[in-house]
Amino acid sequence: MSFAERIEKEIRRSIAVKEQFLADGGAAVLEKMAEALLKALRAGGRVYLCGNGGSAADCQHIAGEFVGRFMKERAPLPAVALTTDTSVLSCLGNDYSFDVVFERQVNALVRVGDVLIALSTSGNSENILRAVAAAKKLGAVTLGFSGRGGGKLTDSADISLVAGDDVSARIQELHITCAHVLCGLVEAQYFA
Repeated sequence: MSFAERIEKEIRRSIAVKEQFLADGGAAVLEKMAEALLKALRAGGRVYLCGNGGSAADCQHIAGEFVGRFMKERAPLPAVALTTDTSVLSCLGNDYSFDVVFERQVNALVRVGDVLIALSTSGNSENILRAVAAAKKLGAVTLGFSGRGGGKLTDSADISLVAGDDVSARIQELHITCAHVLCGLVEAQYFA
């Protein structure tokens, strides 16, 4: 397969994942997520995010869009990526286990009315599932982003978004597209 053929194949597959998401009612899922985020932010809540690997990077990216700006100049919105404090992450991983690196932070920071956005391409990452369970116990709304059929995260999160693919790259491409859509919806409505 030539480079040109491979490039076209990869991009068409990414497009197909997004088209399937829309065909499966994904727009309604994003609408519910946007409403949950707006409700929390309007009530003084905060947005927390957790994920592993590329999803951790996406958490930082999304938090940056909320705290900084997305499409227009505006006041910052409170969002924290639980993936960024290497001292906390390494302390928890060393003293307890990697399975609790987000759960402990959720228990320390998340309050009633906050939102936890949890990303896991498999939907089965133990540290993500534990963070979601802890956030729910504290009264936060949980938004799950997964793929590969959704895994356990689909049933654990209050609102679930599932990318219909089994390749992490394609799943993460849908996740960041949807996160950008959410940032735009929240920004437009919150600062209307």
